[in-house]
Amino acid sequence: MGKQGTQAHLVWDWNGTLLDDISAVVEATNAAFAEIGLEPITLARYRELYCIPIPRFYERLMGRLPSDAEWTVMDEAFHRHYVEHRVGCGLTEGVEELLREWQLAGRSQSLLSMYGHEQLVPVVRGYGIESRFVRVDGRTGPSGGTKALHMERHLRALSASVVPERTVVIGDAVDDALAAAHVGARAVLFTGGSHSRSSLESVGVPVVDTLGEAVGEALRLAS
Repeated sequence: MGKQGTQAHLVWDWNGTLLDDISAVVEATNAAFAEIGLEPITLARYRELYCIPIPRFYERLMGRLPSDAEWTVMDEAFHRHYVEHRVGCGLTEGVEELLREWQLAGRSQSLLSMYGHEQLVPVVRGYGIESRFVRVDGRTGPSGGTKALHMERHLRALSASVVPERTVVIGDAVDDALAAAHVGARAVLFTGGSHSRSSLESVGVPVVDTLGEAVGEALRLAS
C-alpha cells in the first residue's frame, strides 16, 4: 500500500524522549557499575559511549564484554536503582501539548519502548498521557537487545491505516533509527537523551534539540 488513503503516524520512544529521565539512567548505571567495582561515569561520557545492545556499551567502558554473571548483576542493579530514581523525573518539556495537538489533528501515534512492558504501561498511565496513543508496547523477553524486531511486531499490531512509508519514529538513540529503517519507516533523533549529537548525526537522519522540532520534521518526512 502507498501513501494514498493512509495517515501520518508517529512511533514515540519513551526513556530519554518523552520521559526526561537521563539523569536517573546515569545514576542507575553508576550504581550498577559500583556492584562490580567500576568507577562512575559522567553524563557526557555516557552519551559519548552509549550504544545498543547494552552489553556492547559495557564493553566500551570495561575494555571487555561483561561475563554472564557480571551482566546479570549489573542488569538487575540497574533496573532496581532506576525505579528508585525515576520517581523524580518528569515528562520532557512540551510533551503534553505536542501529543494533544497531534491527536486533535486526527493523526495517530503510538509508543514503543525497550522498558519492560509490564512496568511501562502503569508508568505511562501515571503520567496521564496513555489516552494519546493508539497502542503502548514495552519490551517483552530479556533486556539488553535491539529494537528492530519489537518495531516489526509493533507496526504489525497497528491498524491498516498505518503504513511504514508514512510512519516516523522519534527517539533518542541510534537504535531507534535502525529499528525504523528495519521496517521501512523514517526517524528523527532527539539530543536530550542517551547519545551525543555527533553519534546521532552519524546515522544520517534528522537530529533535533527539541521535541517540537522533532514533530515538525516528522510531519515533513511523512508528507
